[in-house]
Amino acid sequence: MNDTYAPPDIPLEILHDDHEIVVVNKPEGLLSVPGKGEHLADCLEARVRAVFPTALTVHRLDRDTSGVMVWALTPYAQRHINLQFEKRRPKKTYVARVHGSVEGDEGTVDLPMIVDWPNRPLQKICHEMGKPAVTNWKVIKRLDGETRLRMFPQTGRSHQLRVHCLSMGNPIIGDPFYAPETAAEYPRMMLHSEVLELHHPDGGQRHRFRAKVPF
Repeated sequence: MNDTYAPPDIPLEILHDDHEIVVVNKPEGLLSVPGKGEHLADCLEARVRAVFPTALTVHRLDRDTSGVMVWALTPYAQRHINLQFEKRRPKKTYVARVHGSVEGDEGTVDLPMIVDWPNRPLQKICHEMGKPAVTNWKVIKRLDGETRLRMFPQTGRSHQLRVHCLSMGNPIIGDPFYAPETAAEYPRMMLHSEVLELHHPDGGQRHRFRAKVPF
């Protein structure tokens, strides 16, 4: 895998903002938070804070995943949203293009996961020591040699959708970690956070935020 970091130079796309939260559409290829070293300082967190100086991180997306991300603008909002994530209350919907023809029209992957320590940051299935990881999925359509899925993670493990697709025998197209032999053939990893639903910190009303799938 080529580790050269070349984040996209595009304007910040704001989906929603108010006195407690800001929601943005994260581009693929951009880190959610800074990595180690000055060359990894450019990230969505820094770009959001350039516009909203009080922004606080509550969750992350992988560098190569695009889509909806929410940021808290006050410590109260951060605590409120963090508690929602801890209790698995937000609903997340992703769209992925995967290799091959997926068997069946819908299903659930219930396979525990753990970090693959010798190969960090990769993750792996581990029935002995892994933490619970559950993903529901539905087929949107099948094309030549690939399937478009809508995926609904019930837990939030690192690389969960990527590893669960791999476990199905249908790795995500363009995935540099779990389908490296074909990743160079595609402009990006075909995984997008399409919808995020959560309760607003001010009043608790349920909000639904959506970012259009770019592939």
